[in-house]
Amino acid sequence: MSDTVYLSALIPVYNEEENLEALGAEVSGAMDKLGRPYEVILVDDGSKDRSWELIAGLVKKYPGFKGVRLGRNAGQTAALLAGIQHAQGELIVCLDADMQNDARDVPKLIAKLDEGYDVVSGWRKDRQDRMLDRKLPSMIANGLISKVTGVELHDYGCTLKLYKAKYLKPLRLYGEMHRFVPAFAGFLGARIAEVPVNHRARTAGVSKYGITRTFKVLLDLMTVKFMDSYLGKPIYLFGGGGVLMGLIGVAAGLDTLYKKFYLGIFVKDQPLFQVAIFCLLIGFQMVLIGLLAEILVRIYYDLKDINPYFVRETAGL
Repeated sequence: MSDTVYLSALIPVYNEEENLEALGAEVSGAMDKLGRPYEVILVDDGSKDRSWELIAGLVKKYPGFKGVRLGRNAGQTAALLAGIQHAQGELIVCLDADMQNDARDVPKLIAKLDEGYDVVSGWRKDRQDRMLDRKLPSMIANGLISKVTGVELHDYGCTLKLYKAKYLKPLRLYGEMHRFVPAFAGFLGARIAEVPVNHRARTAGVSKYGITRTFKVLLDLMTVKFMDSYLGKPIYLFGGGGVLMGLIGVAAGLDTLYKKFYLGIFVKDQPLFQVAIFCLLIGFQMVLIGLLAEILVRIYYDLKDINPYFVRETAGL
């Protein structure tokens, strides 16, 4: 990581030609006021309009601006990952390209980080979006994510977030996991704070999100919970479920035998007999899946030379 770059600003871009000129001017002005070396990385996520052409123009116009163009539209998570992998800054801040985030809030996030935090998340306290299809689903999703992950934030959906780079560089993001990055940092032990930030209504371009995002969040949340609680010990999930199913099968089988020999009820007249067989088979299969998952986890860590821990800092080394 370069010692000369203090802050890397990452901005995913997808069909935002109407906003890029104003975005470049605002971000450049806000970054210049920091008085520290910075870079602005605009990642074109396979735009179909003139976005890349305009990004190339911003790179020529403003010192410190850089562009990354993806071969196709891979989604915001992939665009952020590309930016993270190209970033050289000690700190990394993420912004949207639709001008709804205010780049002038970045110094506020840095000031909060300097109080001893590793991640500072923006909170759109006065969010300028429609209630029914934007704000209400977001409120439900934020509450659910906070409850499941244990990392409580008012606004997971706000892109404006500041990170110490060392908490982002180890991450491998897939699918639609960008909204869970603060939770992943929290899993590594990051100290997280949240500050209210300015939020503006979109004045140009078209939103890329809809109500279906809520259902994607629910599905992704199951993956995040598994990665947090069971990735290193999948046998606890699959084996525990298998043992539970097995116990249910044994109980149903004992009940079937009791009714057969003491009450004279034929097995064919007892539905619990089929339940017992079903539960025992499923339980046995779940235990086997857990054992296979344990083997795969160990192969994963060994082949990639990845440690199941993250070092925050050292002393005397």
